[in-house]
Amino acid sequence: MREAIRFTLNGERVSLAGEDPTRTLLSWLREARALTGAKEGCAEGDCGACTVALVEPEAVRPIASCIALLGAMDERTIVTVEHLAAHGRRHPAQEAILDCHGSQCGFCTPGFVMALYAHYESGGAAERAALCDALAGNLCRCTGYAPILAAGLAMGTRPAPARRPSPSQSTLSIERGGRRFFAPATLAELSRWLLAHPQARLLAGGTDLGLEVTKGLRDLDCVAYLGKVAELKEVRETDEALELGAAVTYAEAFEALARLHPDARELLRRLGGAQVRAMGTIAGNIANASPIGDTMPMLLALGCTLTLRRGESERRVPLEDFYTGYRKTVLAPGEFIRSVRIEKPRPGARFAAYKLSKRFDQDISTVCAAFHVTAEGGAHFGFGGMAATPARAPRAEAAWPRGVEAACAALAEDFAPISDHRGSASYRVAAAQALLRKFAAGIGPRALLELEPVA
Repeated sequence: MREAIRFTLNGERVSLAGEDPTRTLLSWLREARALTGAKEGCAEGDCGACTVALVEPEAVRPIASCIALLGAMDERTIVTVEHLAAHGRRHPAQEAILDCHGSQCGFCTPGFVMALYAHYESGGAAERAALCDALAGNLCRCTGYAPILAAGLAMGTRPAPARRPSPSQSTLSIERGGRRFFAPATLAELSRWLLAHPQARLLAGGTDLGLEVTKGLRDLDCVAYLGKVAELKEVRETDEALELGAAVTYAEAFEALARLHPDARELLRRLGGAQVRAMGTIAGNIANASPIGDTMPMLLALGCTLTLRRGESERRVPLEDFYTGYRKTVLAPGEFIRSVRIEKPRPGARFAAYKLSKRFDQDISTVCAAFHVTAEGGAHFGFGGMAATPARAPRAEAAWPRGVEAACAALAEDFAPISDHRGSASYRVAAAQALLRKFAAGIGPRALLELEPVA
């Protein structure tokens, strides 16, 4: 076991002994290394000003360094904007931003350059739709985005590089002043450690836990990081189901999840920007137990089972039985999600998923809904934003065979949502009913956006 965090930064091997592993990568880059290209804008992974790149075996991923914790960078390769012209030549992303006048005040520009850099180095397509997705996690107040998109088109497409070898992983264990950070390389190590430290906070992507550091200003005194455990990074797919390890990120699972149904692709594409999808995990979204987590309605509708592990023992729990109340789950002390199994829609089934939010891209849901009707007529409806937990709608499901209006009337009895700044209770009920009617009519989630733009 090691006590020093080590990684590669801009081609240089770095070893940090005595550094706080729960410090954000952004603060360390700016304050310890004077690499100030990455900026703090929102401190919650929404604006992209802090974007740096992780060079992964399968792709170059942009991440939000403002909520990435140093301990989670162990044995990884990081590139910042300062390194792009380190050899005397600007990267194609930099050249294109200059040529297309993609910068005005310049505050957000390094983040846009790094998002374009990651897209280019991963062989991303130089086409508008792909670039809009690649840049959805970056905000600009000056340019109106047109010159930035033009820069993406101008830089062209690089042939996708060959897969890089996966780095070997070793266990990192830091204990100092009563605070602990443990990043094991194996499932057995993680299981044993959590039995001895049941109070530990689990860190996967950190897209939620990182906010406790940046927004809550809290110290994380005992953390177990899951991202180095090989058994938790596995993706298994059969004709019947898809099974994802608890540390598999949205980006790593994106294509497999998209194969479930086109609506699954669309829902995940809107879940967050590329920076969030590169860090966040499906299991983390589930375990966070937010009533407005975007993946849970889809998983509830499709039929999802969690494998929970504590020590050497494992048990399976249907997702619909996982939540016991607001932000509460059935997880026992020292227990964690090992994997997520999602059933695939069978031939003859109907499925749709919808998300309503104030901003189209990278925004929290007001209402999220998924509908799955089997070939035999069985209805499975999942909702977020309608109750204290993500939940199914049993009355509406039972009423579905009597017609959509009967199901809509029953839906009003299934939920008594709250009113908040995202929407009133009456709006949520009316919106949920409208989404059910939309499903019954066979309308896709982007029907209006599929029209040709007005000249």
